[in-house]
Amino acid sequence: MGAAALCALIAVVLPVGPARASQQDGASRIRSDQWHLRYLRVAEAHRLSQGDGVIVAIPDTGVDQHPDLSGNLLSGIDVIPGGSGDGRRDLNGHGTGMAGLIAAGGQGGNRGALGIAPRARILPILVTPATGEGEADALAEGITYAMSHGAKVISISSVGGSGERLIKALDAAIASDIVIVASAGNRPEDSGVGYPASEDRVIAVGGTDRKGNHAALSVTGREIDVVAPAVDMYSTGIDGKYRKGTGTSDATAIVAGAAALIRSRYPYLPAAEVAHRLTATAIDKGPPGRDDEYGYGLIDLVAALTADVPPLGFESAAPSASTTTTAAEPASDGGDGGATARGLATLGVLVAAGGGYLLWRRRRRADDPPPRISR
Repeated sequence: MGAAALCALIAVVLPVGPARASQQDGASRIRSDQWHLRYLRVAEAHRLSQGDGVIVAIPDTGVDQHPDLSGNLLSGIDVIPGGSGDGRRDLNGHGTGMAGLIAAGGQGGNRGALGIAPRARILPILVTPATGEGEADALAEGITYAMSHGAKVISISSVGGSGERLIKALDAAIASDIVIVASAGNRPEDSGVGYPASEDRVIAVGGTDRKGNHAALSVTGREIDVVAPAVDMYSTGIDGKYRKGTGTSDATAIVAGAAALIRSRYPYLPAAEVAHRLTATAIDKGPPGRDDEYGYGLIDLVAALTADVPPLGFESAAPSASTTTTAAEPASDGGDGGATARGLATLGVLVAAGGGYLLWRRRRRADDPPPRISR
């Protein structure tokens, strides 16, 4: 069994109350501190989707019952040996921070932290103790639990060893049409993209700074798919407080939130197509095309929710109106009277996207330069 380490380099707890009274209380200030909301045009994205109907599982240090998460924190599980809780406790703060970045709903009147998908629900799975060092088998058990409890997205903000049980759990989750997002890793602890981000069917996330440039702490590698903000990230913390973190953990939570927005707006879109939509609409950074620092680029929430993205395999399939438009057609706001028609139309996408993750990765590898041989 391999140990897994959390992908956060800095975690500063910001108190609520008298300690910050001269700068307003923490709940009032936190929203303005969340610079990534403006940078990613989250308000515009929220006019299109807020993550309704999507469960995001967070196998991490647990999630504390923070006021900003009160409306969407489900009862989960503690899978650490000897644990018997429901995942809604966190002695470290990491998992609570990730939950806030994904789905915090604030406290009304622009008070409190706001997540990328504030109407998504969080499934807390305590797999990592307060020390921040977990085991691959615990993560495997957490993924299996998420799969059996309705998760549509799994956000893994840690890197570590693989192990047979973890590999099988990932295989099963992917076969169950779950989007899996994972941290690439942080320097200097990590020298390259860690597991499970290095797994071909997982969305590997790197980090950028406040200017959208590659964050020095973010590892690089051919496995990187997309990048997101990773520096000075403000979110929910334990004991009703707030935290500021830096690391690819935070970037991963942001991308998981983006996946929840997509899954909510396009509920019939397969997981592979969600990943494709994220990479196809990403803002190209660095050298033209995919590169080892930015992957396909910086996520663009609005484009991911609105762009007309042909389905995977479209270039090798016979063109048809249904396969082009269904992938980009948002869910109806009213009732489910059109569910059957939409489901039949989506069949064209499912057929065209058969083996979607394989095609997505194959295209990515084809874009890469040949490996350099050391002499």
